Amino acid sequence: MNSGSEVNQRIARISAHLHPPTIQMEGSSVLSRASCRAKGGAPGFKVAILGAAGGIGQSLSMLVKMNPLVSVLHLYDVVNAPGVTADVSHMDTGAVVRGFLGQQQLENALTGMDLVIIPAGVPRKPGMTRDDLFKINAGIVKTLCEGVAKCCPRAIVGLISNPVNSTVPIAAEVFKKAGTFDPKKLLGVTTLDVVRANTFVAEVLGIDPREVNVPVVGGHAGVTILPLLSQVKPPCSFTPEEINYLTDRIQNGGTEVVEAKAGAGSATLSMAYAAAKFADACLRGLRGDAGVIECSFVSSQVIGVNISFIKGSG
Repeated sequence: MNSGSEVNQRIARISAHLHPPTIQMEGSSVLSRASCRAKGGAPGFKVAILGAAGGIGQSLSMLVKMNPLVSVLHLYDVVNAPGVTADVSHMDTGAVVRGFLGQQQLENALTGMDLVIIPAGVPRKPGMTRDDLFKINAGIVKTLCEGVAKCCPRAIVGLISNPVNSTVPIAAEVFKKAGTFDPKKLLGVTTLDVVRANTFVAEVLGIDPREVNVPVVGGHAGVTILPLLSQVKPPCSFTPEEINYLTDRIQNGGTEVVEAKAGAGSATLSMAYAAAKFADACLRGLRGDAGVIECSFVSSQVIGVNISFIKGSG
């Protein structure tokens, strides 16, 4: 028969996501592998989502919780993090979920993470470009990346906050100042451009989009988005009219969604889906899987053609 103290400890462990630890609390905020097993979590990687209560963050949190490679999932935001955490934690998958609210808990949210995904920031509204978001989102990204540099400098960072073409260089400067910059681990998430390209090309070809792969290079805004339609798999050819149509729609897919939602939001669902695919590719690469390739916006000496290859060993 379990003692009262053992029962209390088990209950405290199970409900820990509702009461995030502080730096002053005994031990680390990062769950040990033994603690993960105690709640049924399988050994795996530790992932933090910064901006988990936002339009992208909530759906992304759900999708990452479903990933069997994730053992610990930290959800951070400046508002509403406890509610999202409680909701996601009820999903019967292996990852242990912890919530962190406000900047005073940022360090706890980041300590020991393997992968940090950042969707934090304000979304686009009708009539706005991604560049209009710069003044607000730049400061948010700077603060969060300072936390990453201090608490998990070896983590892979996937940056979603727009404008990605500008926020990635800001993050790079933060890491350079801290002496932790690794160009192989700072990645602007442009997977949504690939997802859209796959979908739109499949519509033109009349095939399943899961059978299509369209490399998309460059940046993540307007004409900097460059779908390589000559490199589509399976191999195919397009008329000039189809090339113009596909290029324009891929480049302006975000605006299409913003206008369709008429002020009610931006491309939150498709972005969360794309970010979850990106996160899975990163985790498979960290695991050592061979042949894992993902397009992203990275530091490069080739202006406008930035591709990240995340590859496992072997």
